Amino acid sequence: MFLTECPRDAMQGWGSFIPTQQKIDYINALMAVKFDVLDCGSFVSPKAIPQMRDSGIVLDEIDKSLSNTKLSVIVANFRGAEKALKHSNIDILGFPFSISETFQHRNTNKSQEEAFNVILKIANLAKAESKELNIYFSMAFGNPYGEFWKWEDVDFWAKRFSEIGIKNILLSDTTGVATPESISLLFNKIPKKYPEINFGAHFHNRYEDAYIKLKAAYDEGCRRFDSAIRGIGGCPFAKDDLVGNMPTEQVFNFMATEKIEIPQNLLHFESAFNLAKKIFHF
Repeated sequence: MFLTECPRDAMQGWGSFIPTQQKIDYINALMAVKFDVLDCGSFVSPKAIPQMRDSGIVLDEIDKSLSNTKLSVIVANFRGAEKALKHSNIDILGFPFSISETFQHRNTNKSQEEAFNVILKIANLAKAESKELNIYFSMAFGNPYGEFWKWEDVDFWAKRFSEIGIKNILLSDTTGVATPESISLLFNKIPKKYPEINFGAHFHNRYEDAYIKLKAAYDEGCRRFDSAIRGIGGCPFAKDDLVGNMPTEQVFNFMATEKIEIPQNLLHFESAFNLAKKIFHF
């Protein structure tokens, strides 16, 4: 299993500003857990997401000697990618591409075609800088805007991105609308058509729905999952109420139940969990 912890997703919609040093301490605690990736910052407009305005400072203070965990940040335009790549600690850029045209405008103020062209430029920049690029297929399982959803739309964009050499796509259940049936459908249909792409799952869901969603994806071959401690977070641009992330502790419970090896350090996870309690007040 390839696991990404998403403190950025947890923090970005938090109402009160989390002090910079507290963010640094929290992310360094997560580094010691030895996740494969930490999604830990964003280089977007501070007016849009004020919580993440200190991402550059935070990134420069992350101790990469603690583990081999790679660091990922979100960008929404070419300028953001250029700013992000000034920080040597960054390994991966992530861009939110939406299967919903409405949400693409809402999230990045671009049409799907405009976003696609920006991603092409960012892909070339990332390659020149020897960095990876993750594409998040937001609203991959449906949307709250009344737009008709079909799996062929996901396939259409997967093909487009395959043609420009994208290697990592996260199928994202942005507002928690996915069902075990739609999860099974996508992971059955899409990845086998594009074996050159690593597909993963970025689920937003209620706590009690974690196992069935993980199981549906896992049974269809998915081995790459994003999560956040206690499921805190969500996308502030999706709709008025946030649907939380896949809880990390539920991912570990799933792995234990399914007898899947857990290579992460669970003692350090407990320490990071306790820090999260102080930050997010649960």
